[in-house]
Amino acid sequence: MRRNALLAYVKTAPILLCVLALMVWLQPAGRAAAQGNALVRVVHASPAAGNVDVFVDGGKLLSNFTFGTVTDYVSVAAGPHRVQVAPAGKGIDAAVINETVSVDADMAYTVAAIGDSASNLGLQAFVDNNQLGSGMAKVRVYHLSPNAGPVDIAAGGKTVISGLTYKNASDYLSVPPGSYTFNVTATQANATVPVSATLQSGMVYSVFAVGLYKGTPELKFVVAAVSGVPGMPNTGSDPNALPQPAAGSPVLPWLAGLIALLALLGLGIGTRGLIARRRR
Repeated sequence: MRRNALLAYVKTAPILLCVLALMVWLQPAGRAAAQGNALVRVVHASPAAGNVDVFVDGGKLLSNFTFGTVTDYVSVAAGPHRVQVAPAGKGIDAAVINETVSVDADMAYTVAAIGDSASNLGLQAFVDNNQLGSGMAKVRVYHLSPNAGPVDIAAGGKTVISGLTYKNASDYLSVPPGSYTFNVTATQANATVPVSATLQSGMVYSVFAVGLYKGTPELKFVVAAVSGVPGMPNTGSDPNALPQPAAGSPVLPWLAGLIALLALLGLGIGTRGLIARRRR
């Protein structure tokens, strides 16, 4: 009886191992690991919206959010999110912006409320990168002024950003820490506004141009700073981040391959043993 049970095990074990290998091989990556979070911050850059409440997926995220304000980064689950912006105190049903924004795990984003009239209110999303070289600071300019036209930005008599247009952000400038004066020139209006800032090592600075040139609320520059030290993987704040598997890729393919190999070896050994015993 023991011999028959052993023979039954030898016959069925390789099949079970093959099934297990197939299950592991086909399992989606999203099911094997947590979905992950993104980092998101919000900027109120709409001259027409006034103070607003911001709702995400039906829940209130920000109350009485004022023009020209930049939030800190907050952790948000990866995937699509419904964002609604309503006049402060009016409730979600009075939303003047109603859009869906999708974010990927382990990434950082800036989402700006923009528009200078009721007909063009909306959201503009930017992917951020806070990775820093040792002993450096980094600067990026976000052009969110509807009527300023293209802008050039110079520092130390040298143009460092040229032709930046509305609803766009510049590349990052890596600079040594120190005090700087950035001259922002609206090329169509031929008007220059100096922006002074003291940049510290290990920090990433965002300069947001918001408001209206010769209008109300007036054009101004809002500076936000975040630490560039290692933090959340793949946000650019972690220089040692490991690459993440793409969605839908096999989970632990080497493990599945190993199980399959063992299954095949077991099948071969079991088959040879069974043939040998029959020959006897």
